[in-house]
Amino acid sequence: MAVSQTQTGSPVRAATVEQMEDREAPQNIKMAIYTRGRLIPSLGDAKFRKPVITEIIEKKFEYYTKDILDKHGIFYGTTSAMSGVLANAIFRSSFKVQHEALKTFATLATLPFLSTVVTYKLFVTDALHSGNISKENCILRSVLIGFICGISYPSALAFSKNGQLAVKYHTVPLPPKGRVILHWLILCQTGIKAMAVPLVFQALFGILHSSHHYAVFERMRAKAGPEDEPKSQ
Repeated sequence: MAVSQTQTGSPVRAATVEQMEDREAPQNIKMAIYTRGRLIPSLGDAKFRKPVITEIIEKKFEYYTKDILDKHGIFYGTTSAMSGVLANAIFRSSFKVQHEALKTFATLATLPFLSTVVTYKLFVTDALHSGNISKENCILRSVLIGFICGISYPSALAFSKNGQLAVKYHTVPLPPKGRVILHWLILCQTGIKAMAVPLVFQALFGILHSSHHYAVFERMRAKAGPEDEPKSQ
């Protein structure tokens, strides 16, 4: 009798154990599992976290693209690119160079543009976001960036590029030894004087552009101020 009771009891216990395992299975899926000191997220957590992670990545991407692609820096960089193209045309005419036009024009348009955009972002846009810059300082920095990246750098680059091409293709008489730069400067006197026109334009545009940028930023800060005050309280 005892043997029969144990035999009949074992299937019942097995059935109850299987039912308990079936009931615990969905709970185990929802819970995190620890194996060898590492946390393995459950399927429910993975499904919940995936849209949150993608949303965070999208917001970060939008923030950095807006921060990098600053329209004010792009506008200012465009004027530097125009100055570079003008400087290249002037110095090509001074050196009587007619070779590699596309290469030199592409270089003189791209490099001043990129240098102006990056420099303007570092010294003006980031300073405005940090709040450690006044209107006068903003204008001064913008004018200096226009003078360095929009006039001096394109002029020096066009001077050296076209001077090398003039020596390479023998479009001008070879300079005497030890007086290469002086000889080229004498040849480019008219071109150097002509660069005063983009210099004045770059200075005026820098003043107007930085004043407008500062005013826009102050307007945005004034609008964001009342919204931030309750949060800080």
